[in-house]
Amino acid sequence: MDAGLKRCLAAAGLTPKGKLVPLSGGDIAAVYHLTTDRGDVVVKHDAAERLAGEAEGLATLAAAESGLVVPEVLAQSEDWLVMEALEVASRRRDPAALGEGLRRLHRVTGEAHGWHRENACGRTPQPNAPLADGRAFQRERRLLPLAEACQARGLLDATLRGRIEALAHGLEAWLPNAPASLIHGDLWSGNVLFTSRGPALIDPAVYRHYPEVDLAMLTLFDSPGAAFFEAYRDGAPPDDWPRRETLFQLYPLLNHLLLFGGAYRDAVERAVSRLEIDTP
Repeated sequence: MDAGLKRCLAAAGLTPKGKLVPLSGGDIAAVYHLTTDRGDVVVKHDAAERLAGEAEGLATLAAAESGLVVPEVLAQSEDWLVMEALEVASRRRDPAALGEGLRRLHRVTGEAHGWHRENACGRTPQPNAPLADGRAFQRERRLLPLAEACQARGLLDATLRGRIEALAHGLEAWLPNAPASLIHGDLWSGNVLFTSRGPALIDPAVYRHYPEVDLAMLTLFDSPGAAFFEAYRDGAPPDDWPRRETLFQLYPLLNHLLLFGGAYRDAVERAVSRLEIDTP
């Protein structure tokens, strides 16, 4: 076993009782299951800075006391992270509990949009330098950097990049500024687990921004269902949701384009076209 991992386990007071067993889903980091003298744990191996950000994000989500399950960080050292292993119980799906918990999470707000450290969405570095205005943050920290990166790799032509830039510079015309909510930041369905203790959040990329960031990510390739939205909205649908959903899906679509290639270009263009139609 790697010496660094042994030190990390020792820091958590854990003694391994078997070998590392690879888990699926480790496209970015290597993820393993490990049996120890104090039960089963999940072990991740990745760049130290990325793991430090994930550990902090998990601790931040847990401190929000949303009612959602967050795996406990047992130790993080160098390029290893050791976490509590969650017992997945897929037959106990409870989208209403997920909606209620996410609503409570998003009620935790801060003064500025962003975060005090950089993190990543997938393999893509995510700049988080805080800005007071959410429109400026979405433009300067999300849409413009991703559009530039995609064009630099030949994945966007100048015309489509220009259309994205025009939309980004026009946000103030229709999107009100809002308090900066604590968000998971990468809330696709694979980062939601239904456990024996209730819905759980894993693999965060936390920062503070519009809460629709998490909602739009959940609906990008799937839907959490009517019960989720009824619980989340508590009888009050958000203003201008279809347009906001499209806007906050544009960043992850650009990120998918950057990470996985041209198959996502049409989806990016469709989102841009919908926003152009909806925006005077």
